[in-house]
Amino acid sequence: MSSIARPGAAHLLTALAEDALGGPLPLRLRAWDGSEAGPADAPVVVVRSRRGLRRLLWQPGELGLAQAYVTGELDVEGDLAEGLRTMWAAQRERGLRPARLTSAGRARALVTAVRLGAVGPRPAVPASQARLRGGPHSRARDRAAISHHYDLSNDFYALLLDETMAYSCGYWADDGPGFTAADAQRAKLELICRKLALEPGARLLDIGCGWGSLTLHAAERHGALVTAVTLAREQAAYVREQVRERGLGERVEVICQDYRDIEGGGYDAVATVEMGEHVGDAGYPAFAAALHRLVGARGRVLVQQMSRGPGAPGGGPFIEAYIAPDMHMRPLGETVVLLEEAGLEVRHTESLREHYARTVAAWHRTLEERWQSFAALVGEETARVWRLYLAGGALAFEEGRMGVDQILAVRPGPGGAAGMPATSSAWYEDL
Repeated sequence: MSSIARPGAAHLLTALAEDALGGPLPLRLRAWDGSEAGPADAPVVVVRSRRGLRRLLWQPGELGLAQAYVTGELDVEGDLAEGLRTMWAAQRERGLRPARLTSAGRARALVTAVRLGAVGPRPAVPASQARLRGGPHSRARDRAAISHHYDLSNDFYALLLDETMAYSCGYWADDGPGFTAADAQRAKLELICRKLALEPGARLLDIGCGWGSLTLHAAERHGALVTAVTLAREQAAYVREQVRERGLGERVEVICQDYRDIEGGGYDAVATVEMGEHVGDAGYPAFAAALHRLVGARGRVLVQQMSRGPGAPGGGPFIEAYIAPDMHMRPLGETVVLLEEAGLEVRHTESLREHYARTVAAWHRTLEERWQSFAALVGEETARVWRLYLAGGALAFEEGRMGVDQILAVRPGPGGAAGMPATSSAWYEDL
């Protein structure tokens, strides 16, 4: 007498996933009971426990998947980036929708959860997820958001970044094998200084200075007098120590404060490298007005900023929950309009999207090569947050779902005089 084998957990989960996606699952699933289902040659997603399923039922979609991944309840065998690439390609090419369940689908999901013994209370939010209070972009909330990301520890970023400690898109001016990520960062710093026409004694305001890569480069290589501003205390401490070690005390002032509290003005140049994403949509006109107020007549402003296409202004549920809370990105054209409305004349824009794909991929390689050191320093969960962030980020730039641009503007002087050269070729010579 033959019996019909009951389907394993993987088969039930695959049916549930295809119900949520509206089409075939392009990945292979392996469940906690050892069962597998899905294409044999596809990347393998492992659901390690019933708790992982319960988390996804309580929080379906990107955030629930991220929570399950960072806690280790869900994993991808082998190359995480390849798994993400396969899923996103299927969404584009097969018309799969973001995971969501209809009312009928939720009922079927509950039946499946009962059948698999996964029903239970909502799992706790992972410790690595941001917990912010107060109104969006209030001073206190912005300080907490910046601290969540940038005060992870200077040791962490020293382990991840190259010797320049530049945590922004590099400029890959040479495709040769000997051109390193550090070379790309130095080329980017030099390109910014040339676009700003920095000369000895020029006053530069560096808003969102990070660990001081631009500040130190401008002071050492171009003799600029730099005011460096950051909200992150650990960054400020690091930059001050670098200023002391390099004997730049008379050229560099480091201030730990909100950009909205910067006083004075008349700077010859203002730079803000990947900081404008953090001021919020509603606050960007005031941010642009501050750039105009702080730079003197015929002074230049360089904004390096990430962008997204129309209809996708945020960083996404995962990035906003774990990496950059309250982040806002917009299309390049909208940012240009906001800068122009503030009274700045935009003279040049340059896309660095492909450069960022290479930059983030280099950080990801470093993370994997030094995985044990990262896990020992910040814990396995936070290390997994960064693995997901960097693998997904590199793909987002590679596939054009995110961009980054340098925008060069000037505050016109009397009679509209900009004091700009007729051509820009000298910016790129011998970077």
